Amino acid sequence: MVRAGAVSMSLLVAAGLMIGCLTFSNAARADEEAAPAAVPALTVGTVAAAKRAVARSESFVGRVEAVERVEIMARVSGFLEQIHFTEGSLVQAGDPLYTIEKGLYEAALQQAKGSVESAKAAVVLAQQQKGRTQELLSKEVASQMTMDQRVAQTQQAQASQAMSEADVRTAEINLSYTEITSPITGRIGRTSVTKGNVVGPDSGILTVIVSQDPMYVTFPVSQREFLGAGMGVAGAARDEILVKIAFADGSLYPETGRINFVDVTTDRTTDTIAVRATFPNPKGALVDGQFVNVVLESGTPDEVVVVPQSALLADQQGVYVFVVESGKAVVKRIKPAGETGPNTIVGEGLTEGEMVIIEGLQFVRPDMPVQAAPISNPANPS
Repeated sequence: MVRAGAVSMSLLVAAGLMIGCLTFSNAARADEEAAPAAVPALTVGTVAAAKRAVARSESFVGRVEAVERVEIMARVSGFLEQIHFTEGSLVQAGDPLYTIEKGLYEAALQQAKGSVESAKAAVVLAQQQKGRTQELLSKEVASQMTMDQRVAQTQQAQASQAMSEADVRTAEINLSYTEITSPITGRIGRTSVTKGNVVGPDSGILTVIVSQDPMYVTFPVSQREFLGAGMGVAGAARDEILVKIAFADGSLYPETGRINFVDVTTDRTTDTIAVRATFPNPKGALVDGQFVNVVLESGTPDEVVVVPQSALLADQQGVYVFVVESGKAVVKRIKPAGETGPNTIVGEGLTEGEMVIIEGLQFVRPDMPVQAAPISNPANPS
């Protein structure tokens, strides 16, 4: 009996231990299922909001204009014998462009020269007759009327000589017009006629030459902007204004221009005034007639906070950026105050040094864990 009771007690103890182990295992598994899985931090590219000196600026749309622009036309008629230039090439002042047949004009010149010789002979004859009549008049053999006739004949002969000499000059000029040369140095356009065609004053424009360096950029400015930028004051104030331009693709032109002319009248329909700036064009990047974006910078630069434009996001409440704070992505509402190159000026909402997210924004959500990876070249993030 005693042994049987001891065995029963041992079995009860063992069963209790097994039940306790199973209960602890189930509880531990339940705790693991209830605890949420840790979310890994997203690596994002960041830049620090920085303060920079930015000058006050105004933007306009302008057009490039050549300083010199010449439309080449024929001044005499004839067959076009030669074209001496390559379309689109650079020509120098005095370079030959077109040659018109010379034969008729050379003949006209020779005829005019012959008329001059004939007129000279007539003058000599008239002067000799005048001299003889003068001698007879002194001997009272000839009448005063005859003397007056000889004087008039001499004057007519001299006038005929002068007219013949003028015809020679006209013929020489017409002959020179058969060689059309470039009046300026610049780039020449496409020719509207080809060799063998008849050209003349009625043929219209044969080609166009435009100068290359420097170039003008003309743009309209409203009265408010005109006065605000200080362009209404001649002298030093206007000279302090820097003019920069950007092309249609957003690229900046490396040269800086200066205002050299402000129109004397205002357009009555648009209340704008035409302003013109001069730009160096050593590489020919500026082309006559093209549109450009003009930026005027003036005054003392102000220290402002700037961030890359790629960091900006927008919703119904306005513009905002994501910044990294305590390992999380935090929304910061900002007030843009203009642009300077690839950056945006922040008027309100950011302070210098805050880490702004510019890469990985498509995956970022408010308050999610993030890990900042500073980008050294914000204009070209990896």
